[in-house]
Amino acid sequence: MADLQDHPCAAPSAIGEFDDTSDGLAEATTPAEVDIERARVLLAAQLVVDGHNTLAQELDRTHWLDLQHGSAFLDTDIPRIRAGGVGAQFWSLCVPPGPAAVQETLDRIDAVRTLIASCPEALRLALTAADMAQARDCGRIASLLGPVSGAALGDSLGTLRAYHALGVRSVGIAGTRWTADPAGLTPFGEEAVREMNRLGVLVDLSGASGTTMDRVLDVARAPVILSHSAAQALTPHAANVPDDVLRRLRGNGGVCMVSFAPDQVTRRADRPATLWDVADHVEYVREVAGPECVGLSGSFGATADAPHTIGLEDASSYPNLIAELLHRDWAETDIAALTWGNAARVVREAADAAQPA
Repeated sequence: MADLQDHPCAAPSAIGEFDDTSDGLAEATTPAEVDIERARVLLAAQLVVDGHNTLAQELDRTHWLDLQHGSAFLDTDIPRIRAGGVGAQFWSLCVPPGPAAVQETLDRIDAVRTLIASCPEALRLALTAADMAQARDCGRIASLLGPVSGAALGDSLGTLRAYHALGVRSVGIAGTRWTADPAGLTPFGEEAVREMNRLGVLVDLSGASGTTMDRVLDVARAPVILSHSAAQALTPHAANVPDDVLRRLRGNGGVCMVSFAPDQVTRRADRPATLWDVADHVEYVREVAGPECVGLSGSFGATADAPHTIGLEDASSYPNLIAELLHRDWAETDIAALTWGNAARVVREAADAAQPA
């Protein structure tokens, strides 16, 4: 594979050449129909597990009927999730740190569970990899709860166990007191990681420091997840992951779910982020961590007028990315691992590593 750091993103592509229009706006041409149709066929057979949807923060002002039938206000809704070939979705429950974090997290858990119950023909709660497959096979979007904010544990393993009982299957550990230690984790932090492993809750490293990521990988006995990260070597963003951690994912069996967020994937300061940038990050993570350690994270759930990566503006856009990867000669087996296989495996192996109470 060519050196991705030097990838010019200007060679003939499945989505045409990048245009800088006279008014300074960037546009990407429509993906080649042959690649798009092939991408849709692949996604119909092997749907996407999306690592990070932030819609929960909008549910207090969005009615479930709008999501079921389509919302022009947001970049995601059920029709567009289906059109994008998404068969499973991690629902982020993260809230800002503060004294109300536990209550706000409980409110978000309740809001997402209420949404799932309100849309039984579209959504189904998933607690295990088997649940994910069953929901997919029944034409439902498997809905996994998490990550919750590590700060919303209130430094309490009892709260972690309560979240797990409510269906939470992922905890984001960035921004906590117990990850601010110079060693990467305090003794409580190490205990929290072990308890997540015991419960079968995924440890989400997105946004954590490199030192913390390394220490978690030392302590963890189950695969980790990075729910919305890209390659730090290509885009130096705080939520992105350094090469040494990507290399360690091979031994851990974890998965880095590459974010579509424009500030995490842009390759050049003089133009907006594009679909090509995301494809570069996906290929880089595959090259460094291995084809079994890469997944996708649309990071949708914002308002429609929020910044978006060109070519990946909403939840219906996944076929565009798959078409580009096909144009780059990705094997169908690698695409199946990228879209569903790797994430489902991590959910399954985390549960397999859990111990009964």
